[in-house]
Amino acid sequence: MRAAQEAGFRAVRPGVPCQEVDRAARAVIADAGYGEYFIHRTGHGIGVTTHEPPYMIEGEDQPLVPGMCFSVEPGVYLPGRFGVRIEDIVTVTEDGGRRLNDTTREMVIVD
Repeated sequence: MRAAQEAGFRAVRPGVPCQEVDRAARAVIADAGYGEYFIHRTGHGIGVTTHEPPYMIEGEDQPLVPGMCFSVEPGVYLPGRFGVRIEDIVTVTEDGGRRLNDTTREMVIVD
């Protein structure tokens, strides 16, 4: 998940279509053999409401522009077992992306 989330974050640049963020994260998960368990979009806009356009998902060709804020949160859910997701809120800068949180990426097990 860390590699997938990082790939999605690294895809953030002005002019890149939103779907490329999803594609970058999804490719890492698919290559690891868990593609069928990634059952949601990689992210969504953050603004007036918590979940709003643009969406980081296949088919969303809106280009990223500086100042946009959205989540990058790929996840895998194994039925009947568990799910895992790493989420950052990101803003687009002139030369890439900037995380707005600095939460640890170390594994935390919640009972």
